[in-house]
Amino acid sequence: MAIEPTTRRAAFPSAPFTVDDLLAFPDDGNRYELFNGSLVVSPAPLPLHQRVITRLLRILEDAAPPGLEALSTVNVSPGAKDFYIPDLVVVPESASESVGLMFAPSDLQLVVEVVSPGSRMHDRTVKVVAYAAAGIPVYWRVEIDGPILHVYELEGDSYQEPVAYKTGTTATLSSPFPVSFDPADLTARRISSP
Repeated sequence: MAIEPTTRRAAFPSAPFTVDDLLAFPDDGNRYELFNGSLVVSPAPLPLHQRVITRLLRILEDAAPPGLEALSTVNVSPGAKDFYIPDLVVVPESASESVGLMFAPSDLQLVVEVVSPGSRMHDRTVKVVAYAAAGIPVYWRVEIDGPILHVYELEGDSYQEPVAYKTGTTATLSSPFPVSFDPADLTARRISSP
């Protein structure tokens, strides 16, 4: 049986959107986020983007002390007009066990975004301001070209200038917990065991 495409359009509420509006959207494989009521739609990440997320998830999980864990693509909502889906977060395990649909920003120790061609402007500007306003203490931005890790730490209500760690250097970080790695490890092919 062939399925004919429909010409009907889904009826969306008009902007500005709320989190309740967003939760009523269809599950169509896209990532829907809200920034002060403005809708941002992203497709599923490309394979190299997913590789970086997976490598970094492993690095963070291996370094995390008891009580903290790294998770990918979780829902975060600081208010009725904001809904974020970061690539990675570090949260207390107790928060993971008690949270329902979305984390509060106060649950997050670290948020990580891996920059995609379609997310460059948002990850470099909008998310820096939004995550700082939400009080998230540490924001890491990974630029795949390089790769380069940019580390932002909250000071007051805004982030300090980021520290950049380029391929071939070791990023030795203390927050949210001690961890060291070369950003090159995030895009490198896995090495086979003998």
